[in-house]
Amino acid sequence: MISFIISILILIIGYFIYGTFIEKIFEIKKNRETPAIALQDNVDFIPLPTWKVFLIQFLNIAGLGPIFGAIAGAMFGPSAFLWIVLGTIFAGAVHDYFSGMLSLRHDGLSISEIVGVYLGPYLKQFMRLFTVILLIFVGTVFLVGPAKIIDGMTDNTLGLWVWVSIILVYYVLSTLLPIDKLISKLYPVFGAAMLFMAIGLFMSLIFGDYQIPELVPRNLVNMKSNSEETPIFPILFVTIACGAISGFHATQSPLMSRCLKNEKYGKRVFFGAMITEGIVALIWAAAAMAFFGNVEGLNSNMAENGNNAAWAANEISLNMLGAFGGILAVLGIVAAPITSGDTAFRSARLILSDIFKYDQKKISKRLFISIPLFAVAFVLTQIDFAIIWRYFAWSNQALATIVLWTLTAYLIFERKLFWVTLVPAIFMTMVCSTYILIAPEGFQMDHDLAYIFGAIITLVISSVFWAFIAKKKVLRKNVV
Repeated sequence: MISFIISILILIIGYFIYGTFIEKIFEIKKNRETPAIALQDNVDFIPLPTWKVFLIQFLNIAGLGPIFGAIAGAMFGPSAFLWIVLGTIFAGAVHDYFSGMLSLRHDGLSISEIVGVYLGPYLKQFMRLFTVILLIFVGTVFLVGPAKIIDGMTDNTLGLWVWVSIILVYYVLSTLLPIDKLISKLYPVFGAAMLFMAIGLFMSLIFGDYQIPELVPRNLVNMKSNSEETPIFPILFVTIACGAISGFHATQSPLMSRCLKNEKYGKRVFFGAMITEGIVALIWAAAAMAFFGNVEGLNSNMAENGNNAAWAANEISLNMLGAFGGILAVLGIVAAPITSGDTAFRSARLILSDIFKYDQKKISKRLFISIPLFAVAFVLTQIDFAIIWRYFAWSNQALATIVLWTLTAYLIFERKLFWVTLVPAIFMTMVCSTYILIAPEGFQMDHDLAYIFGAIITLVISSVFWAFIAKKKVLRKNVV
């Protein structure tokens, strides 16, 4: 319990101390017009109240990530606490803040375009394709998944495809309508519900008869039942993405960079939402370890139920929060993925509009871009996503890694303290490289060999980055 409380306090302190430090590195300009004001179009560029922007950003980046990922990560034991705290403060929040603020400085541009500004046209083209495909996958999975849950809750009264159609209609509306018409009205409610659920679990943990494992040296071991197959490094660092660091966040931040009234609110929205997500993940990880008695109990119960995090989340909510918890669980397990799905499609629309320089004021132009997205998504619902989705976790962290290298390039070119993004960029490169070599969906390589090759890949990527930076510096010097 002590470690759990200290971990939450460190996250809060991290917001005020490290968040302020990062803000100073970026050097905000309070008198600079933001895209929401300078480019207001009453569709995507609309100044919104900061508290709304925060809750929308929180729900955009959270979804089910800090719940399901935290439960799965808790199966490793208290080492999950360490990754959530350090990952959130020094990687995730930094990643989210700089990506959001760079979008704000570049007229609300999507992350693929920002990557192109700092890492060149070739990587920009790759990122355009990569992010759009990733977002369509997210939207499709969060179209069918919630429909299956609702269909099960209603005893198949209407049928799966009726619910798929209903959710799809909502996705179309939320993608096409101005952000202040639907998203800004629903998201604060769902975001508040997720926060209340986390607060309720926190109170139950504090005042209930629960024992949370302490973060002490003897507990910093791999407690998973199949520990030999799933080493803490790198599996844990991919398992807990939202709640530590997630590339998906970089696709969502531009939505809110188009709604911020002033740069001074960037820390509150981008850094603050990530810290809040880290706290939520920490609470769910602690609840998972405590509710089932201990980490061993969590592992055995998860194994008996097909390692289904949704089942565990439902059990925890109903038993620790009662009837009210059941309502919140429905909101969390059903509404959260839907709110990630709709903004995934909206982000895809904005990325494509940025690519083709296609104005989005008229709904006919929004339809022109959106209809193909939904058509592809509907076709993909007919395919078994089980195999493809296994690669999402790795792809998500690979995206975060590319963004971190982009942010490092920006800081170097601006002669700012670049170590704050360089260190997590190198670390996440090692994580992603080693993961794809070890994971079942990867090369299933011997672990020792995978670590060696992972280190080599990390060294090569780092060297290529520095060579690129040196070349760009020479070009810039010659231009000047």
